[in-house]
Amino acid sequence: MLTLLSAMYIVVRAASLEADPIRVLVTGAAGQIAYSLLYSIAKGDVFGKDQPIILVLLDISPMLPVLDGVVMELQDCALPLLREVIPTDKVEVGFKDLDAAILVGSMPRKEGMERKDLLKANVAIFKTQGAALEKYAKKTVRVLVVGNPANTNCLIASKSAPSIPKENFSCLTRLDHNRARSQVAMRCGVPADAVKNVIIWGNHSSTQYPDVHHAMVNVHGKEVEAYDAVKDDSWLKGDFISTVQLRGAAVIKARKLSSAMSAAKAICDHMRDWWFGTLDGEFMSMGVYAGGNSYGIPEDLIYSFPVHIKNKSWNIHDGLPVNDFSRAKMDATAAELVEERDTALSFLSQ
Repeated sequence: MLTLLSAMYIVVRAASLEADPIRVLVTGAAGQIAYSLLYSIAKGDVFGKDQPIILVLLDISPMLPVLDGVVMELQDCALPLLREVIPTDKVEVGFKDLDAAILVGSMPRKEGMERKDLLKANVAIFKTQGAALEKYAKKTVRVLVVGNPANTNCLIASKSAPSIPKENFSCLTRLDHNRARSQVAMRCGVPADAVKNVIIWGNHSSTQYPDVHHAMVNVHGKEVEAYDAVKDDSWLKGDFISTVQLRGAAVIKARKLSSAMSAAKAICDHMRDWWFGTLDGEFMSMGVYAGGNSYGIPEDLIYSFPVHIKNKSWNIHDGLPVNDFSRAKMDATAAELVEERDTALSFLSQ
């Protein structure tokens, strides 16, 4: 009898200890990036293997039939952590009580569209989504903006949600970070995880600066500076940078579709590190609010920096020496972001 009672107690105790589900929003949820992303989130690869999930899938009304198919597939995966899937086209449903928001959806650039027209369309989208975060989401929500132009969209969303801390907003440059890491690893003939502390500075655009001056490569069990491991300064200052900067366009040219699998993987990496922290001695690249940075970057920007993360809070890794080569590239991408910001803010006030 005691054994049975003990077993019942253990079952009840285990049930009571189960974590409450967290609400995770993915926008653009009927799109191809989301299709590569949702399974990883729902099975626990991002927020933890013991963290139940309520997935909220937001898209525009014409995409709701497609979204129904995505919901059916998620149900058919029979994932134990997935407590509920909520498809919607309504912001008051999509943004309610969120713990995490992954804003993938944005207006893509169409043929013949000028950059300012693209910015204007996206300012309207991210102003609305920022206002919805302000009105409906938890103030502790962590927001990742993926939809391009990601840095400026993130800034607009943050400015439209003034009661949510600026530090809770970030944009995705982890895909660029992973691309840089992989390029160095392939060049050195080592696995990707043997390369650490590459940096993406600035904008998620072709002006971004992939920097390996502070990166280390594990070669035969010994950590070596990346420049010494690669042994080809002209490649690191030339083709390496342009390859990372233009990788998205190269994928589109080859696939006739934009990066989806690698973008989804980068989103998972970004959010997992934000949730659980970075490893000691390592930093990752995130587009974050530039206020108080020590690198001379204008403050009212979302700019990609090296960050380390603990207790779901990021800090810019300060004190890295910056040579003249790096300074020029960091300033060039900052100048593009200032121009984007000023154009977007002129639309925001309309």
